[in-house]
Amino acid sequence: MLIDQLYQIYKEFPKVCTDTRQISKDCLFFALKGDNFNGNSFADQALEAGAKYVVLDDPEFYKEDPAYILVEDVLSSLQDLARFHRKHLKMPFIGITGTNGKTTSKELLNSVLSQKYHTYATKGNLNNHIGVPLTILSLTEDIEIAIVEMGANHVHEIEFLCGISNPTHGFITNVGKAHLEGFGSFEGVMQAKGELYDYLNANQGQIYIQGDNEYLLQMAANRNLKDVIYYGFTEKNQIQGGLVVADPFLTIFWKNKDDAARQEVKTNLTGAYNIENMLAAVALGKTFGLSTEQINAGLGNYVPQNNRSQISKTDKNTIIADYYNANASSMAAALGNLDVIQADRKVAILGDMFEMGDQSEVEHRKVIEKAKSLNLDRLIFVGKAFYAQRDDQASYFESTDALKEDLVENPLDDYLILLKASRGMAFEKLMEVL
Repeated sequence: MLIDQLYQIYKEFPKVCTDTRQISKDCLFFALKGDNFNGNSFADQALEAGAKYVVLDDPEFYKEDPAYILVEDVLSSLQDLARFHRKHLKMPFIGITGTNGKTTSKELLNSVLSQKYHTYATKGNLNNHIGVPLTILSLTEDIEIAIVEMGANHVHEIEFLCGISNPTHGFITNVGKAHLEGFGSFEGVMQAKGELYDYLNANQGQIYIQGDNEYLLQMAANRNLKDVIYYGFTEKNQIQGGLVVADPFLTIFWKNKDDAARQEVKTNLTGAYNIENMLAAVALGKTFGLSTEQINAGLGNYVPQNNRSQISKTDKNTIIADYYNANASSMAAALGNLDVIQADRKVAILGDMFEMGDQSEVEHRKVIEKAKSLNLDRLIFVGKAFYAQRDDQASYFESTDALKEDLVENPLDDYLILLKASRGMAFEKLMEVL
């Protein structure tokens, strides 16, 4: 079936689904394949659950029925449909990528811009070659601004996602040592993330740069960028700001370079590393004509979720839950934040960082040394990578379950505790005993 024919069906039934557990009535079910599953085998089940059509690419599961649409490749058809739909949408698209802070930046920006506009932002972590098309196909013509998060673990992926989403504005939060197995090196990370700059520059888009980040400035210097707005901590930036207090929630200030008035905002965020994410939202808010009051409301009302810089109190302790993901740079930032927060007693519980490639041993050692340099009451490392470098200056456990058992026997009480690890370490288990 040609893409324009599929688009006409989509226009009549504009709901797309790839999971039979989440079928909505009259949706289009795209039967994607994975390493351990074949979505084609669920075609009948999808129709029985209420799907209007199923798009499949395996003739073995095809039936001579109008509800079955056979294509050469389901994933390519999903991406082509999203690309085709994007061409019919007239609203601005803001693209966000970076090593750390993508999701928080997206949510902050959405909180700010939604004070004035009908916005739509990437749901959850749908930021890859499947998630970005699904995000675009969720957009309706009444949306006034779209915010699209784009992740990558290899070179040319951001370039590909930009080709689908066609961002008109965008920024890179930062670049750090993550997914080194796919990128090969830190230089590979910079090349891959810089593809957003390249796309925006080639398509008359507006670029926002953290003007005090040496790596982002280096990436900008290597390109003849035309339309740039800088935000950051020093007076050279158009939007500048900084920390007022962290107790442990951040109160920040910001101001426009051309305006003498300084704004202070009390937020629900922890982590000084989030200040630049907020300043990016301020810069975009100014671009789209929000008032100072609207920007401040968007920043102040945002409440983090999904275990990203999220503070919670249990019966025994105060927890900084930051275990959705972890890499070398986000570990350093989280430890730096723990160091500056006012608290009588502090503990860091740090879990393995995944996908570090041949740099794993070195990067885990750096985290150990950084953590030891801080004035913490207790230091706990969890996971095989950390355990392989164990010593007698901290506590080491091979697994999250092993630490959980120990905490039952030797509980922690009345501490500020940082939980930081890659998602696969399942640190949510520890919340039950903390």
